[in-house]
Amino acid sequence: MTAQGFALFDTAIGWCGIAWGERGIVGAQLPEGSEHRTRTRLRRRFPETPETEPSPAMRKVIDDVVELLAGGQPDLSAVELDMTDVPDFHRRVYEIALAIPPGKTLTYGEVAHRLGMPGSAQAVGQALGRNPFAPVVPCHRILAAGGKDGGFSANGGVATKRRMLVIEGALAEEPTLF
Repeated sequence: MTAQGFALFDTAIGWCGIAWGERGIVGAQLPEGSEHRTRTRLRRRFPETPETEPSPAMRKVIDDVVELLAGGQPDLSAVELDMTDVPDFHRRVYEIALAIPPGKTLTYGEVAHRLGMPGSAQAVGQALGRNPFAPVVPCHRILAAGGKDGGFSANGGVATKRRMLVIEGALAEEPTLF
């Protein structure tokens, strides 16, 4: 999959990135701890791609992601994603994830049932762990059984997942212990 350009942008949780091509977004990147590390991660994923000014369509996606990570509820479900190199099972998992609105969650098992494949919760988790479009494809909204966190492959792991869910109102803030 070839990207035409990528851009970094600051959000409430840190510097994110997005890469695009002729068929839409080819990759998105959650914060890596600093602007430099996020840029480095995107350059590794898309080594021949220039950092450039986003088109108006990509600027709209960026603005929506910024709004989402600040607690807004933009609808990202119609964003064009280039899933050319995405395996069919993963694509189906991502389509279900895209339909989960901000502030709501599903479990890995519920996604497996919606796929018509009960018992494939672990495969769902593996597909989400390879999500190249986070947070546009909101894999953070999918939890383990009983509402437990499950895993999260982005920088910061489960703490980042929980922070995003708190921002969206899907989880209450955890009390600060003194």
